[in-house]
Amino acid sequence: MPHPMPVCRPFFSVIPDFAAGRDTPRAYLERCIERITELEPAIGAFVALNLEGARAAADRSEARWRAGRSLSNIDGMPLGIKDIIETVDMPTEQGSPLFAGWRTGRDAATVAAAREAGAVIVGKTVTTEFASTEPRGTRNPWDLARTPGGSSSGSAAAVAVGMVPAALGTQVVGSILRPASYCGTLGFKPSLGGLNRGGSYDGLSQSCDGPLAATLEDAWIVAREISARAGGDPGFPGLSGPLAPPAPARPRRLALLETAGWEVALPEARACLESAVGQIRSTGVEVVTRHTDRAIDELEAAIADANPRSRQINAWEGRWPLNVYRERDRTGLSAAALERLAVAEAMTLEEYQDLIAERARVRATYARCAASCDGCITLAAPGPAPVGLESTGDPIFVSVGSYLGIPAFSLPVFNVAGLPLGLQVMGFEQRDAPAFSLASWLQGLLAG
Repeated sequence: MPHPMPVCRPFFSVIPDFAAGRDTPRAYLERCIERITELEPAIGAFVALNLEGARAAADRSEARWRAGRSLSNIDGMPLGIKDIIETVDMPTEQGSPLFAGWRTGRDAATVAAAREAGAVIVGKTVTTEFASTEPRGTRNPWDLARTPGGSSSGSAAAVAVGMVPAALGTQVVGSILRPASYCGTLGFKPSLGGLNRGGSYDGLSQSCDGPLAATLEDAWIVAREISARAGGDPGFPGLSGPLAPPAPARPRRLALLETAGWEVALPEARACLESAVGQIRSTGVEVVTRHTDRAIDELEAAIADANPRSRQINAWEGRWPLNVYRERDRTGLSAAALERLAVAEAMTLEEYQDLIAERARVRATYARCAASCDGCITLAAPGPAPVGLESTGDPIFVSVGSYLGIPAFSLPVFNVAGLPLGLQVMGFEQRDAPAFSLASWLQGLLAG
């Protein structure tokens, strides 16, 4: 299969053409549908499509653009929705046979907000079982024998080949940034609570909704236009900043984090990151590491167990509803789900309390770094997507951002043996716009 080559231009770049009448939302959508028709049988990115509804929405958007009354920066934008997020016009099956054909009769907060902004909902993208570990058959567009990552498998694959310019995903450990890295797309995990998760069934304490997109600009406008209408999770301020993509900003000082992933990263992946650090330093930006800065060494020690601790926290928090699903139909759950439930049932409340208390201490350690650094960088994965569809790959690098509750991006700037690999850019909690500006500057430097 040829390497992914999106047919549709990045959506943000086509807005002036919509305004001038040189292109239309319906024509843009039809180009996406052509790509779906061509590639979906091999890739398997979608579990449901509503092309009739999408065409009607695109026609309404076209009328608004023609009349000079567009609703937002995503008016007319085709979107995929991860099938862990409710849609009124399509089932929400959660990657589980227990919910085959299940309809809730409503849109999730993010979907309702996207529709209010004029977005065109094309279909539901494949998720792993309950947005966790069990794959559901999507293939990596760069090599059909490889995993696309997960749990936002279909969202990443659909964006990678231009079926849609952006799609909603969710992340509790690595489910936005890892598939973005494997499929060569842009992944944006906002700060914890940045987008309202009402109607999203990825609801654990580290979970976050966010976009996968063809470009950094498209990721921002999707997230920001949704937050402008739906806000964040209850009790959180929600993603803020300009509606248009923030301008790039050169940092003064960055931290390079090895994380626990450094030991398992491929030599070629390490070489990519080390080369990037050299390019960054050549611009006069200081890059500190655990070997040169005591505070970063303290942080590295604090986040060393982020991945296993995240899994323990998630196991406890997922005890319900897995326990009631097991009682309803044990055969409808994967072996991985049953194993996760067994871990949860062997835990005590006191153990969980210790885990979240330790997480709070680690988050405070990271937050202190904001006084001396503009952000942190590391790999988004130990290497390119591994061969095989039975696993979604190792989240060891990206679990750190979920554990910390911070904004993080995967930038598709690296290449290992002809396959994509992301640079992870990490900001500070509730400071997503500055993190975007940093990511934009780094992408311009490293992808230029």
